[in-house]
Amino acid sequence: MYPSLSTGNIFVISLSVADLVVAVYPYPLVLTAIFHNDWTMGDTHCQISGFIMGLSVIGSIFNITAIAINRYCYICHSLQYDRLYSIRNTCCYLCLTWALTAIATVPNFFVGSLQYDPRVFSCTFAQTVSSYYTIAVVLVHFLIPLLVVSFCYLRIWVLVIQVKHRVKPDGKQKVKPGDLRNFLTMFVVFVLFAVCWAPLNFIGLAVAIDPLRVAPLIPEWLFVTSYFMAYFNSCLNAVVYGLLNQNFRKEYKRIVLSLCAPRLLFLDTSKCGTEGLKSKPSPAVTNNNLAEINL
Repeated sequence: MYPSLSTGNIFVISLSVADLVVAVYPYPLVLTAIFHNDWTMGDTHCQISGFIMGLSVIGSIFNITAIAINRYCYICHSLQYDRLYSIRNTCCYLCLTWALTAIATVPNFFVGSLQYDPRVFSCTFAQTVSSYYTIAVVLVHFLIPLLVVSFCYLRIWVLVIQVKHRVKPDGKQKVKPGDLRNFLTMFVVFVLFAVCWAPLNFIGLAVAIDPLRVAPLIPEWLFVTSYFMAYFNSCLNAVVYGLLNQNFRKEYKRIVLSLCAPRLLFLDTSKCGTEGLKSKPSPAVTNNNLAEINL
């Protein structure tokens, strides 16, 4: 297996975990609150569900940022990629990503910003508790990652344009079709994240500037729409993968068919394993932009 295949997929799997974790605990509690038209699970469950939601949200954007940096290094610095993203280094980067996620989420307990909001039937970040903390959250969770990811993808686009027009004829920089497809997939994921989360973050920034005056002026429908729009983003990544990546489409189709006939799942898995042994790549091939990524 090529190094880029395993190291690149680690961040995609991590992003998927960040998107799915809210479905395990917080969302069932939200459904219960909707059913009872109030929060009936006590303050402990409120704090835990709010904390897990924070981990999911901040973990998503931090993983998207890590993926952007990974793609930037692979395409723009391919000769150093294998050294920078060895299995050991990638695991360290992943641990760092989630450590930063926890560090960014834990202060909610000290500020007391995780509170039940009847408008959205969930325990979530209260934007009016602390102006300074709300501004810090918007900066760390949205604006700074937005700048970092924008820089990475801008540099990739510049390189793609340069290679296309043969601005760099030295032959060291090559962009394979597979690299470009996977870059476009993750770029769409980033754009959807920015679009879905921008309204809620801008509302938070406006409220933080002058909570007493601005907060009452925010229409309830606008806050509710921006809130659910933001959290709906967790459902979109799987759709993007299915639309833009052929491998994901094949796996989705196989999973759906296996639900109708579970026996097919084991047959397909066995077949894939046999084909993989027959088509094992030569160990002489390296990763200096000669291997095509198939996320």
